Amino acid sequence: MAAAIRYGFPANKMLVIAVTGTKGKTSTSNMIHKIFTEAGQKVGLLTTINFMIGEDEERNTTNHTTISPFQLQKKIREMVDARCGVLVLEVTSHAVIQSRLWGINVDTAVFTNLSQDHLDYHGTMELYRNAKGGLFKNLNASPRKPGIAKISVINQDDPEHEYFNQIPSDQLFEYGILKGSYAARNLQPNAEGTKFLLRIPNGEIEIDLKIPGQMNVYNALAAATVATAHKINLNTIKKALESMQPLPGRLEVIEEGQPFTVVVDFAHTEESLRQILEMFRSLTKGKLILVFGATGERDTDKRPKMGSVAHQYADQIILTNDDPYREDPLIIAEMIRGGVPRAEGQGFWQVLDRREAIRLGLSMAQTMEDTVIIAGKGAEAFQLVGKQRIPHDDRTVVREYLAKAVDIEVPS
Repeated sequence: MAAAIRYGFPANKMLVIAVTGTKGKTSTSNMIHKIFTEAGQKVGLLTTINFMIGEDEERNTTNHTTISPFQLQKKIREMVDARCGVLVLEVTSHAVIQSRLWGINVDTAVFTNLSQDHLDYHGTMELYRNAKGGLFKNLNASPRKPGIAKISVINQDDPEHEYFNQIPSDQLFEYGILKGSYAARNLQPNAEGTKFLLRIPNGEIEIDLKIPGQMNVYNALAAATVATAHKINLNTIKKALESMQPLPGRLEVIEEGQPFTVVVDFAHTEESLRQILEMFRSLTKGKLILVFGATGERDTDKRPKMGSVAHQYADQIILTNDDPYREDPLIIAEMIRGGVPRAEGQGFWQVLDRREAIRLGLSMAQTMEDTVIIAGKGAEAFQLVGKQRIPHDDRTVVREYLAKAVDIEVPS
């Protein structure tokens, strides 16, 4: 309350679009920003990885998706002062429960999907879902700005869509690949992206999305639905989406002239790990090599499940440290290993030093048919160990080793 008052409730002067869900929030938010910018509007953006005021970009180094209230209100005030008329905001379940959005009058709320995450905080999937639902309940209960409707945009392919559909709003827009009146049809996936037909109730257009993975089709579809809800035409949507490139640490391919594929991704849940591994399993003719771990002091139930997914898809698994916080990394690793029925050295290695784990993973790839996936941290600039923020960026480490072309003997 103090933060909102201190900065004069700046969000009241903007169209506010809030995006929530387990996966896809950052990508969807950036796509919305891109479309509205292409439509000639000046847009503010606040996500896990970046802040933008118009075209000016700043990296989010806070390690928080929805930043603290004083930081948040200050950023929004800066956007209003820079004449931004639209704010796109990535919203977590924690932010809703902790009232970090107090004083931010949301006009359009977007639900991407729901899968297991943050149960250490919420306790059950029902409570986690309800926390996400709080954004939509607050949407309907908040005052209407002059001439602006309260709009909810819901992924109809998610099993929880009915829960979100029944929360009242002025307008409900339903999207999906399988269901929904705003739809993606005729998907043609390849290693570089996906071509699909974007179909809305009064038109359709071909989209050549240059970001791979079905999950990004969903993200693009969510962004396109938001745009059409706000009367942006299909040609503008097409131009914006086709100019999108992968975000830092989101299915980011690292290319330093090596004869194999290296991908850095933020996947840190069972479902997100499954999606990226499933996609690259089908694209990889050689070895699929995975370097990953799990976050400390977070939902422990997902750890063996992540291990099981890794075992199902990856030829070589290097289990390493993620952000342990104050938890013992050995205990985290042991829980993940519960889902990996492999002996050490038999397609499985445990290397808790993340730099060394990445180096080992790269050394295992030999030909252009091999793929190395480094999952969990994406573009994060720090590793959180105890109370320390140790500088570490998976992408930087990969580039260092690839540039040196370090050759390591794989341990037996």
